[in-house]
Amino acid sequence: MVSFVNALLYGVGGIVMAGMALLVAFQEKLVYVPVLPGLTKSYSITPSRLRLIYEDVWLRSSDGVRLHAWFIKLFPDCRGPTILFFQENAGNIAHRLEMVRIMLQRLHCNVFMLSYRGYGESDGYPSQHGITRDAQAALEHLSQRTDIDTTRIVVFGRSLGGAVGAVLTKNNPDKVAALILENTFTSILDMAGVLLPFLKWFIGGSGSKGPRILNFLVRSPWSTIDVVGEIKQPILFLSGLQDEMVPPSHMQMLYAKAAARNKHCKFVEFPTGMHMDTWLAGGDQYWRSIQEFLAEHVRKKKESETSGNDNVLKFISLRSS
Repeated sequence: MVSFVNALLYGVGGIVMAGMALLVAFQEKLVYVPVLPGLTKSYSITPSRLRLIYEDVWLRSSDGVRLHAWFIKLFPDCRGPTILFFQENAGNIAHRLEMVRIMLQRLHCNVFMLSYRGYGESDGYPSQHGITRDAQAALEHLSQRTDIDTTRIVVFGRSLGGAVGAVLTKNNPDKVAALILENTFTSILDMAGVLLPFLKWFIGGSGSKGPRILNFLVRSPWSTIDVVGEIKQPILFLSGLQDEMVPPSHMQMLYAKAAARNKHCKFVEFPTGMHMDTWLAGGDQYWRSIQEFLAEHVRKKKESETSGNDNVLKFISLRSS
């Protein structure tokens, strides 16, 4: 009996040690995948390939890392909403251009696509702290532009991009008008147990039942569940129910956490949507959901303010005459 207990303890200890070794050595490679297997780090295409109007934008993050982005416009003087788009963890912004092309047409917007540090033509190496700085640099750039309506900047994040966007939106209530989250996880701590099931007993988020003794080793926890409840701007949740990477329950938990404090939250499900193709599988309903969200929480507010300003000017003109 004693030998069995000893063997069991050694077995558990071995699992813990193996988990620690995996986390220390490979966690960045699991979370951040700038280069897809069989492809190169460089962009496979540029927006010009799809006949899109764009400019190359070079930024400096607050820690000095040089970043690259594409600013894509529907047409040169488009004053519609500007979508600040944050991608998933794998590949680069070139792999999202077809979706962005349709986004421009359906939403009549501008789109700013940022390459995280270490991705595409951006310098540096990805990390949570660094990418948070990168996102802030992108927003500061947009906020200073004179060719867009800076009161209509909307953050859109998918998967990892949702975690990035949630932090940025929370930290900038005066610069971000609204947030759109698609197939985003509650935290990397929770995802560790999804991708490597044996780790769920040692790593987990705030709702985990395990001892979480290895949480301190996770350098990029991206705890969206702890951020989303502090966001005051309107939030649209887009959830693909066939998501093979992030359990759809994560999106449901994020919505519940946000909606408990924020009455401007909307949750939309797409029965056939998978992790990467919800925008495609959702068809017209997908784009219509976003259109309605923007019309309610971004466009109408701006139109109302413009109308109010016009009335004031008319009143002043009448008094002067």
